[in-house]
Amino acid sequence: YYPGRLSRRRCGPTRARAAVNNQTPVTAAARAAPIRVDLQLIADMGEPGCRLLDVGCGDGAPLRHLVQNKNVDGRGIEISREGVNACVREGLSVIQGDADTDLADYPDDAFDMVVLSQTLQATHNPRLVLLQLLRIGRQAIVSFPNFAYWHCRLQLAFGGRMPVTESLDNPWYATPNIHFCTIRDFTRLCRDEAITVERSYGLKNDGSKGGFSGDGLFANVLGEQGVFLLKREPL
Repeated sequence: YYPGRLSRRRCGPTRARAAVNNQTPVTAAARAAPIRVDLQLIADMGEPGCRLLDVGCGDGAPLRHLVQNKNVDGRGIEISREGVNACVREGLSVIQGDADTDLADYPDDAFDMVVLSQTLQATHNPRLVLLQLLRIGRQAIVSFPNFAYWHCRLQLAFGGRMPVTESLDNPWYATPNIHFCTIRDFTRLCRDEAITVERSYGLKNDGSKGGFSGDGLFANVLGEQGVFLLKREPL
């Protein structure tokens, strides 16, 4: 699935709260379903019992994991009707929405944590979306494909073609991604916007931590994905 650009259908927080009343029990199959290594890392950053919004939640795997294992009060918004239906079938409170526009409908501090996984690079205004995440949530977890990954560098340098990797798995003419960035680019944006990076990881191509963090050379070259735990500076 592609959890990036959320649909233009307007769905605000009122509908998100209403969806809770229609939840159904989580199935045994869903409880037993494995979770990807990178999504497990994101889930591990979530605080038990917190109010959480997952933006671009896809089939709801990390959200379901957090609800079941950390007892979070979880909500989600997702691009595809199929993804929304899959989440609702598993008892998750998920609606269709648009990261570029619908986050503005939520009040300040509506959530303890907001998750944006593999979606930032597909939004029209990544900077504004990032600021919205930290307006409506005390903390944010953001992950994205790292365009400075060594495999991308090699394909550009020696192949002369736009890179295709596990994280960037569409050809240039079919990709939904419109704002590529690197781990260093993202760290610089956080610095410019006075956003505190509490934790950051460069993930290997299998989704596991590569033993490097921050925006140093190893993270920026060897990390196929960047995962950041962010906190806004007090005003």
